[in-house]
Amino acid sequence: MADRPLGEYRRDSHVDPPNDFPAYHGSQYRAPRLPPILLPQSLTELTGPLLGPGRVEPGDADLTAGGRGAPIGERVIVHGRVVDSDGRAVRDSLIEIWQANAAGRYAHQVDDHDAPLDPNFRGIGRVVTGADGRYRFLTIKPGAYPWRNHRNAWRPAHIHFSIFGDAFPQRLVTQMYFPGDPLFGQDPIFNSVPDPRGRERLVSTLDLEAAIPEYSLAFRFDIVLRGREATPFEREDHD
Repeated sequence: MADRPLGEYRRDSHVDPPNDFPAYHGSQYRAPRLPPILLPQSLTELTGPLLGPGRVEPGDADLTAGGRGAPIGERVIVHGRVVDSDGRAVRDSLIEIWQANAAGRYAHQVDDHDAPLDPNFRGIGRVVTGADGRYRFLTIKPGAYPWRNHRNAWRPAHIHFSIFGDAFPQRLVTQMYFPGDPLFGQDPIFNSVPDPRGRERLVSTLDLEAAIPEYSLAFRFDIVLRGREATPFEREDHD
């Protein structure tokens, strides 16, 4: 096993944000200060995750279900494709999302924002891409929230994405934003992406063709893993 190569998506774009971005004050505590140490990979890391029956249920993609009633807020469909640099579909990829509720609060114990919690909205979902690389979630549009990074700091509405390949080390993390948000200009996380075209690829597009009439709008967010049109992701390397 020691001689077995570790498969990975090699990042060949230059749009990923740096680990340490001064305007994002929290990055100084989270960014690595020393070069990463390469750890030997075992069979578990090289062959997981195993997404057999029962690991991902069809209902996991509907964030509006599971409560005693309907969650509060604007229903939205978030969908798209996961593709490589040549536009080829990436199938059987596990996508997990997490987000704040419509009031801008996460259902998490460390979120002390005084906005109300919604007992019918947990804010987490997961799905596996199909043979065509497609995924689809039904959720609630998240609200903006204060985050104490700078004076009067508010984060734009966003949804966190985690994408797994066919091994645990093949994990990419990014964020999706909604078009036309007035908070883009003062958000250092969004602006930590150095290429303006890269920032544009983090913004979803309104897709009325995928909307459900009189029920839900839809937003398309395609995820490109490599190449010049790659979606910006959090870096794992050290600058």
